[in-house]
Amino acid sequence: MIIIKSKKEIELMRQGGKLLAQIMERLGELVVPGQNTEEINKLARKLVFDIKGVPVFEGYGDPKRPYPAVICASINNEVVHSIPSKDKILQEGDIVKIDIGMRYSGMITDMTRTFSVGKISPEAQKIVDVTREALDKGIGKIKAGAKLSEYSRTVDGYAKANGFSVVRDLVGHGVGRELHEDPQIPNYFSPGMREIVLQEGMTLALEPMINEGTHYVKVSADNWTYVTKDGKLSAQFEDTIVVTRDGVEILTRI
Repeated sequence: MIIIKSKKEIELMRQGGKLLAQIMERLGELVVPGQNTEEINKLARKLVFDIKGVPVFEGYGDPKRPYPAVICASINNEVVHSIPSKDKILQEGDIVKIDIGMRYSGMITDMTRTFSVGKISPEAQKIVDVTREALDKGIGKIKAGAKLSEYSRTVDGYAKANGFSVVRDLVGHGVGRELHEDPQIPNYFSPGMREIVLQEGMTLALEPMINEGTHYVKVSADNWTYVTKDGKLSAQFEDTIVVTRDGVEILTRI
């Protein structure tokens, strides 16, 4: 069931989203050669608790095997859900995806940014730029009365036009009262996919995951980290948005 949020709920998400975006900016300052991803995770935990937020990734999933960190920190061919570690040292030329979700005053926002570690290759810069642009172009199709498939078609088309592929095994989602709500939001388009007409007050986490090579992914031995099947680069950007009558409000940008 798709949950339409009240004005009060949207205002709380607006407040939380702004704070989460500020936290992401701080985390980005630690993305430098020689840094390990656990230090970024430690800062994330401190910053979330300092503002009386609650990290929603930590403890998520199977109670017997919950996710153990505040952020996901996925490097190069790691697509999503990579667990931070002291042993994962950022190297010059890497790209790293930092994904974080936070409950603030009862409501959740979720976002991801892909950061460059020092100077990166032209090829890496292209996939980072195209993924960010694909999200923005997809967001441009969102408004009350529009079809959600227009978002999917736009992201997919832009990625393919630039020689990339869109991950199909992982999708965006509704967000707000819970981390994952209806609807599921594919970042790719295929004929016959479920059609959803957007309504004012829907809150969505839009998150294109775009690969340099094939769209196929596989799960690593830790049973959390998704990596590209061909070992090539992957980039991701994610924002939480609210559908408005005339378009969208992006809640996780400053």
